[in-house]
Amino acid sequence: MEELLNTLYVQTQGAHLSLQTDTVCVRVEGEMVLRVPLMRLQALVLMGNVTITPFLIHRCAQDGRTLVWLTQWGRYRARVQGPMRGNVLLRRAQQAALDDYTVTVHMARQFVAAKIQNCRRLLLRVRRENDADWEQSLLAEACERMAAILAGLPEIDDLDKLRGAEGEAARRYFGVLSLALGEQRADFGIERRTRRPPRDPLNALLSFLYALVRGECEAALETVGLDPQIGYLHALRPGRPALALDLMEPLRPVLADRLALTLVNRRQIQTHDLQEMRLTDKARKRVLAAYEERKKTLVPHRVLDRKVQLGFVPHVQARLMARYLRGDLETYPPYVHRD
Repeated sequence: MEELLNTLYVQTQGAHLSLQTDTVCVRVEGEMVLRVPLMRLQALVLMGNVTITPFLIHRCAQDGRTLVWLTQWGRYRARVQGPMRGNVLLRRAQQAALDDYTVTVHMARQFVAAKIQNCRRLLLRVRRENDADWEQSLLAEACERMAAILAGLPEIDDLDKLRGAEGEAARRYFGVLSLALGEQRADFGIERRTRRPPRDPLNALLSFLYALVRGECEAALETVGLDPQIGYLHALRPGRPALALDLMEPLRPVLADRLALTLVNRRQIQTHDLQEMRLTDKARKRVLAAYEERKKTLVPHRVLDRKVQLGFVPHVQARLMARYLRGDLETYPPYVHRD
């Protein structure tokens, strides 16, 4: 259970929530494990097998407090809310930001900057752990170029140029990512990112993990009342969750890439675990289990000034995004990973 930005997230399976004198009580197997004053909460998010009394549901609806159900794995299922007091204004602000080119560029720049920083940090770590001089040289060159791209972002006020900068940084990143692999490099090495369909085992594994991260981001945005399809960095297309794709950009290297490299280097995933560039059922279960463990990793968050589970970062970022769009924050603070 976590309380983040006035939102209570309950993920303990079998937990039961009830209301007692304006206090939310959480019990597990009949034992009281948490008591939180209701007035302190703006939303409750229930994940998986978590039950709640009708009285607490009615009170949340009466107060306009959001109540959200997600699956145990973080997929959005439903939201209950009483009379609309804020979401319509939030979505209006989201749409207005899309029509304001200055705000759109600011949001896009923040997503790109955080993604490049997180990718570069991963490569720097690989460089520190690499003993081969020629490989260190390649990693250093990629990191230097990515740093130069990052330094130039504040001067870019054109959306297409921002996308071009992101694309160049991504090419540099994936061009040397194979150097993070050990003995598995011959089977899992890549030179560039490919999809639809992925052309090699590592790209196939990354595509599966990216789909999981995108689902997390869509659920986080739905939870706070933002429209996942109205984004800023990614172009709008029917059925495309552009804002979820925006939100996930800085999280790709943190939630997905690092995990993929770990699974391959530890031989938890091998080439025979993929058939026609798709994970087998058994391999998929292993990846999902490892992904859930990765989400439990505690990481420092610079805005909250404390550590949170990595799996909650999309939810924190979605709420910070909502605060920025409502005008409560001067800038949108993207997630920059710190080991």
